[in-house]
Amino acid sequence: MKITDVTCHILQAKVDQPFTSARGWLYTTRASCLVEIATDAGITGWGECYGPAAVNKAIIETQYRGRVIGRDPFDVEVVWEDLYNRIKDYGLSGMTITALSGIDIALWDIIGRAVGRPIHKLIGGAHRTEVQAYATGLYFIDLDNLVGEAVEEAREYAEQGFRAIKMKIGLGDPKLDLARVKAVREAIGPDVKLAVDANHCFTVPQAIRLGRMLEPLDILWFEEPISPEDHDGYVEVSRALDMAVAGGENDFTRWGFRDVIARKAMDIVQPDVCAAGGISECRKIAALASAHGVECVPHAWGSAIGLAATVQFLAALPDTPPAFRPISPMLEFEQTPNPLRDDLAREPIRQHGGIVRVPDGPGLGIEVDRDVLQRYRVA
Repeated sequence: MKITDVTCHILQAKVDQPFTSARGWLYTTRASCLVEIATDAGITGWGECYGPAAVNKAIIETQYRGRVIGRDPFDVEVVWEDLYNRIKDYGLSGMTITALSGIDIALWDIIGRAVGRPIHKLIGGAHRTEVQAYATGLYFIDLDNLVGEAVEEAREYAEQGFRAIKMKIGLGDPKLDLARVKAVREAIGPDVKLAVDANHCFTVPQAIRLGRMLEPLDILWFEEPISPEDHDGYVEVSRALDMAVAGGENDFTRWGFRDVIARKAMDIVQPDVCAAGGISECRKIAALASAHGVECVPHAWGSAIGLAATVQFLAALPDTPPAFRPISPMLEFEQTPNPLRDDLAREPIRQHGGIVRVPDGPGLGIEVDRDVLQRYRVA
């Protein structure tokens, strides 16, 4: 079997209710770059790239496509190394790796479809057939009702059966952040886990100060408290707080995570399969984390393709640490409106009572609805 074509689809959907986070970027659309790889056996695989869709498309079409066509998709890690070495002089991280991630995911999808097995069976097997999902939401929408809107949204997730929620913080006033988180904790009660995500908006002293204020609220983890480049700062924050510190969604490849993990700069690393190098590379990142006693809980943000890839990866992740009653890695199931996530697959991945079943169909385990693809396709 040989690869005959690589096609990038840019999809875009308007957001009915714009939202923002501590970064201050107003989300008015959701967009994705999907990678479709065709073979001479009539098997097609799908992948997704994290980040600006048009940039990913340009990188794939100008740097990668010609090197992929004619290859055997079963040589998935051979292809990965070839493409990485092609851009090593100027693309050790960032968009070149997110573009590579989409290709890698699509190749694993092809392999799974060719042998009739889901991806998780090809990368080690199923540690679990279902995963606990946590709801990511509670962005900033109504700036005049920041506490009230968060409480209402959190209650909705708890009523839907989610047993864990992640909310946004980083309002510029630690007292307002504290009031908002405290109100949500009181609304959902002590039995629903609650994580906070600052989108790297704090300095080290600010993060430590706010973290100590939040510790009595039984926070599951403090995500991206400071800038992702500041590994020394992460060490300081992690050592100062009696709560787990998480990060890594903006890191790339095993080399980008190597020192973070070896130094235990974070208690939880969060590689994104659509960003950090695809399934091939995230397996290596997870192995590094396991060897150092660091938890791996993948980040997820994107379409049905990225969600399915994350679920497949999670199914094959061992518990860290193993235990009689382990705390298994959870699935980030972001809840902002996104038809690219909810409608693109013929049988969308859904949560029921906070639990998501791992698809057992071949490859990613989902089928792309081409009518929906065309509806949102802009390039």
